[in-house]
Amino acid sequence: MKLKSFFALAALGIFAACETTYNATDTGVVVVPETTQRAFVVQYPGSTNAAWSHYDANVVILNDWELSGWDMPDASDYVVQFDNEGERYYAWYDTDGTWIGTAYVVRDYSRLPVVVTTTLAREYPSYMINSVNREFYRDRTAFEVVMKRSDGAKVVLLVDNNGTILKYKTKL
Repeated sequence: MKLKSFFALAALGIFAACETTYNATDTGVVVVPETTQRAFVVQYPGSTNAAWSHYDANVVILNDWELSGWDMPDASDYVVQFDNEGERYYAWYDTDGTWIGTAYVVRDYSRLPVVVTTTLAREYPSYMINSVNREFYRDRTAFEVVMKRSDGAKVVLLVDNNGTILKYKTKL
């Protein structure tokens, strides 16, 4: 734990010197404020390969904002893509460095909590999982699950770690 704290502080010191310019994935060069960088480094000290960009409502990365209930970012906010714990994460921060939320794609559905898969099978027996995102927002962790039926009908669910369906939307 002390070593982890040391690395976080060392990284903070590097970022504290000035704002840094990053090559962004979608908008060219982005200058990320020191407060935003610091918030990210403290929250994800072991992350690698960070690529920053401004939030663009036309670029759909992961979540259904309406379903997630997150504070909606705007064009002045930032999204950072980074590697953490063997996954490609996406995190959103506002201009003051306040964390909006984080998500990553769950590729191996067998890693979902049993209570989540049990709920999905019970409530939507004729549907198959199409995609899953794990989302972190404030003090909540949830899964955004897109399920599809053979006739093309879709349902998008927000399910917590206990298998409770928090919200859902149907799409035809």
